[in-house]
Amino acid sequence: MDFSITTDEFLRFRKLIYDESGISLSDQKQSLLASRLSKRLRELGLETFSDYFATVTEDPNREEFTRMLDLISTNKTDFFREPKHFDFLRERILPELTGGKRIRIWSSACSSGEEPYTIAMTLYEGVSDPAQWDFQVLASDLSTRVLAKAAAGVYGEDRFRDVPRDVLRRHFLRGRGERAGVYKVKPHLAEMIRFRRLNLMDEQFPIKTPLDLVFCRNVMI
Repeated sequence: MDFSITTDEFLRFRKLIYDESGISLSDQKQSLLASRLSKRLRELGLETFSDYFATVTEDPNREEFTRMLDLISTNKTDFFREPKHFDFLRERILPELTGGKRIRIWSSACSSGEEPYTIAMTLYEGVSDPAQWDFQVLASDLSTRVLAKAAAGVYGEDRFRDVPRDVLRRHFLRGRGERAGVYKVKPHLAEMIRFRRLNLMDEQFPIKTPLDLVFCRNVMI
């Protein structure tokens, strides 16, 4: 069954999504929204997008709303994306934070994990004795789907185009046999990161620990 979304239905979804998550959908995204949500309508046995809108808004646990956001979110990212930011962290920020050897950084839209792992690698590589430091990176995202991928820490070889080979060997395990071409983050790096779901549109963030630095990049695209 093919589903078509009316303009009225699209506008209702657009307002809901923007009000609750800050994700802005232009008029040109109407067909894209329909395409990404159609499979979910089939899974639930629904006939119209109005039926699905009711399902989303009437769910007291908001689980369906979270699932919907997972389906529509764009999660394009890379390791060492926009490398000048990490050069600045290593060369300018890190030397100013050496006093207590304790650093807390928040990756506020971490997607599938490339950004927080890059932050962790930059910290680890930027000091002479990482074992003497207390590093912690809080990595949050709206999407439970990408958070699960990030926490698993497993990536295809194509994701490491901009990662120096020696850095890759120090921080990732290379798969062999059936796992050839796949890399998994090593424990020392994984232990530096805490993943959690967080909506940047919430009025209050459940973050009590003072932060030294916040990465909030590519959030509005």
